[in-house]
Amino acid sequence: MNNQTKKFIPCIYLYREHAVKSLNDTSVVETDPLRLVQLYNENGADELIVFDMSEGDAEHEANLDIMKEICATAEMDVIGAGNVKRMEDIKKILYTGCKKAILDYEKESNIEITQEVSLKFGQDKILLSYNDPKVLSDNLELIKQYVSGMVLMNPHQIRETMEVIDLPFIVQINQIALNKLIKIFAHEGVCGITGNTINDNIADLLSLKDLCLQNDIAVETLKAAYAWSDFKLNSDGMVPVVVQDYKTSEVLMMAYMNEEAYLETLRTGKMTYYSRSRQELWLKGATSGHFQYVKSLSADCDMDTILAKVSQVGAACHTGAKSCFFNEITKKDYEQSSNPLEVFEEVFNVIKDRKIHPKEGSYTNYLFDKGIDKILKKLGEEATEIVIAAKNPNANEIKYEISDFLYHMMVLMAEKDVTWEEITTELANR
Repeated sequence: MNNQTKKFIPCIYLYREHAVKSLNDTSVVETDPLRLVQLYNENGADELIVFDMSEGDAEHEANLDIMKEICATAEMDVIGAGNVKRMEDIKKILYTGCKKAILDYEKESNIEITQEVSLKFGQDKILLSYNDPKVLSDNLELIKQYVSGMVLMNPHQIRETMEVIDLPFIVQINQIALNKLIKIFAHEGVCGITGNTINDNIADLLSLKDLCLQNDIAVETLKAAYAWSDFKLNSDGMVPVVVQDYKTSEVLMMAYMNEEAYLETLRTGKMTYYSRSRQELWLKGATSGHFQYVKSLSADCDMDTILAKVSQVGAACHTGAKSCFFNEITKKDYEQSSNPLEVFEEVFNVIKDRKIHPKEGSYTNYLFDKGIDKILKKLGEEATEIVIAAKNPNANEIKYEISDFLYHMMVLMAEKDVTWEEITTELANR
């Protein structure tokens, strides 16, 4: 029995901003790569590899922008590959939001920068790809010290790879009978399969995972600490579920689960409920496309309610509202949240609104009217004020100056269409 968890990893080959068939076939399979990402999300892919096949700097930058959108859309970790010539290229891949980047060991230049990029970004961020295991034996100590995993591009070299090194590796397979996937996964060193074998059979992914489990092969699934029998059920034999946005903690909706819905949620990773009005199982988003991807499930102290934190696609409410809780009953004046991100978002939304709906006498609109040079000049002045305030023993002054700086920085962000979510994601990725 092989206890190592195995992953099903589709891939996207980016060429001229489209998704094409393979590294050797530039036939377009999808003009909008984000549609593929949504398809992989919906079918429970474990990771995603994106290959940049661009030709020239302009196309390379365009593909990097698409990779950034892919990372923002994907519910799974994204691995970036292709067009790596120097350390800066690995940085660009990781800065798109990719969790890992691949060095092509068919290129000597990629081998040469292994130590540099590993020390800069961390060994856990660096993978290598190869066709011939001889390159592994030639660079064995370098790989062991600075690389966390591998991608074998030639599926006929699995045994030879395992004879050289015990590092886990993903195998790219473009065509194989599905029943043979079990034999591939049975190899101890194989931690995942990618390529068109996964792309072309993405709709059958859950069935393939079930097949793996039947053959004692561990796959990526949600593991539950509590069985359904551990819950205290209501009079209808159900448990209420309160649903929150995992990023903002906004309460989105409330629904109910029966045992079948609970087990299906764990199996698919998508919130599934029981519709009391229709008397049937209800996969949230099955009709609207507004799926809810599970980030965590928690039970309350009495084990009679579930709190679900989810990644919400689109609106949670059938009315089109983000949250079902919009009918205000009464309200008392109170201090708004001091949660930093909420405060930043609130101020930033006012700034963005000023840009769209100018207000006479508004200083924000004055800056927008004067343009980027004026905004940058003010930002520079405020940065200098922070330096001066830092030399003052009164801590209040530096708080005022930092607040002024952050305001002007948000004006710049609005001018350049950069969001706080992009900034916080970038910081988290570092």
